[in-house]
Amino acid sequence: MSFTLQGPLLLAGAGKMGGAILSGLLARGLKPEHIIVLDPAPSAEMLRLLAERGIRCASSIEVLAEPPSVILLAVKPQVMDEAVAPLAEHAGPGTLVLTIAAGRSLQSIEAHLPQRTPVVRAMPNTPAAIGRGITVATSNPHVSSEQRKLAHELLSSLGKVLWVEDEELLDPVTAVSGSGPAYVFLLVECLAEAGQAAGLDAELSEELARATVMGSAALLEQTDHDVSKLREQVTSPGGTTAAALAILNGPGGLRPLLKAAVAAATKRGRELSK
Repeated sequence: MSFTLQGPLLLAGAGKMGGAILSGLLARGLKPEHIIVLDPAPSAEMLRLLAERGIRCASSIEVLAEPPSVILLAVKPQVMDEAVAPLAEHAGPGTLVLTIAAGRSLQSIEAHLPQRTPVVRAMPNTPAAIGRGITVATSNPHVSSEQRKLAHELLSSLGKVLWVEDEELLDPVTAVSGSGPAYVFLLVECLAEAGQAAGLDAELSEELARATVMGSAALLEQTDHDVSKLREQVTSPGGTTAAALAILNGPGGLRPLLKAAVAAATKRGRELSK
């Protein structure tokens, strides 16, 4: 890794996303002895990983013998308050607090911490589990340039990292990329169901839907063409694709549906942040 830690990294929460971060950090070379996992009930799979790598695991904060360089909050938003409270005495200007909880604002995290504690709020998505995620992050004014660089390196273990200055943007970010994988999986479901309705058997239709989405994503990744250009390349005038797109682009079609879906997710994110 391109950074070093003066103290341990404390990972609070070893669920799916916490586990993905842990795996990514280990893969990028962070030494197991620099990590402490705080989780009252880790899964059997996580316990095996911790035992195999010699990573310290505890159910309470009493395990800390030295101030952590990083406190990484990967707990569910609804238990964030009770999780952060006992960590407060271990946080301060020299400790970076990094939270990945959806819908929890910087202010709501800062409320439990000493004044001037540097806090980074980040929104990753589930492809992070295979190192192919995208994360958008923002920070409070107390994060130094070195701590921001450290946060960037940590989050890079999950995939690409982008930064925004306006925290309000994290709600639409969550609606697009955080929730976005569910939209794609729903697309595969719907495409497979539509194939069955057109006469394909279930197994063939699902295989076609999965392969089409995966292949299209790979093509999108490997070209710098605008997405609209790629769509046009598939669409012959008066052909089968044009007939389908006339429905998807029509009233009540895919475009207005996705706009409404993203607006609804954004609104809900703002409600949860209050």
